[in-house]
Amino acid sequence: MIYNIQADPVLANADPLNKKQRPFVVDKEEYPFKSHWYERNGVSMHYVDEGTGIPIVLTHGNPDWSFLNRNIIKDMSKEARVIAYDLPGFGFSDTPRNFEFTPQEHMVWVESLIFEHLKLGKFILVVQDWGGPIGLHIATKHPNSIYGLVISNTWAWKPEGNLRNFSLMMAVPEMQSKIMEENFFADELLSGNINRVSGNNKAITDAYAHAFPTTESRKGTAVFPEQIVKAEDWVQKIEGKLNTLADKPVHFVFGLKDTAVTTIDFERWQKHFPKGDVILLQEAGHFTQEDSPESFGFMLRKILKQI
Repeated sequence: MIYNIQADPVLANADPLNKKQRPFVVDKEEYPFKSHWYERNGVSMHYVDEGTGIPIVLTHGNPDWSFLNRNIIKDMSKEARVIAYDLPGFGFSDTPRNFEFTPQEHMVWVESLIFEHLKLGKFILVVQDWGGPIGLHIATKHPNSIYGLVISNTWAWKPEGNLRNFSLMMAVPEMQSKIMEENFFADELLSGNINRVSGNNKAITDAYAHAFPTTESRKGTAVFPEQIVKAEDWVQKIEGKLNTLADKPVHFVFGLKDTAVTTIDFERWQKHFPKGDVILLQEAGHFTQEDSPESFGFMLRKILKQI
């Protein structure tokens, strides 16, 4: 499926002198934020930076972008500085030349955004999906920069069970073709795995699907599922370093309808952070930011009170 997508003619940049256009139109009520751009090596990485106060960095995974975090941004920017980026090749961000979309490459961009561009001293980190391995590699490398964490539906070890099976299934040629040719991941799969209200809202489903309008633009959404297994040696190094975060407030929001990274992985998380508070969402799936943004607000306010 190829979409007839045009760049947004209405500039919505925080810097009025920046004439960079968003590559597609997104509903301004759902996503009312100004765009910020980090220029690195001739490539523009997009991010939202709303509110003032203690920084909160919101990650995202596959096949989504900062739009997934929009309701958390609206809520928490009233009392903190909330930053939500788009990974290279996702959302409004450009795709670097010769980019292979590995989590290691993404981590370099996120680390550079946080420390070289934004120059954050300390911040709260929220991780979910591939935001987990990418964000936690950074957190365990810079533990003194972390105020606390909210962890949701992610992993930090060699994938097992349903998660491994999902990776292997999505890596077969037939599924790779569906992802690339039909936008299966960002269109059909995502819209079918979020709450019914969001899934039936065209403004929301279009925001996810239109981020990947062409076959070439979907490469990242096809590579990430493969990388669950292919990058397992890189990912599992995180677990041995989680102790560097043991003195931080670490809380959990897990959607229980997500069978891939909930049934096994949540109990494993608790062993590393036994003091963490927990919200288990019976009716939420993998995309917890979409299904229950208020749960993230609750946990983030707990951390803010502890700082």
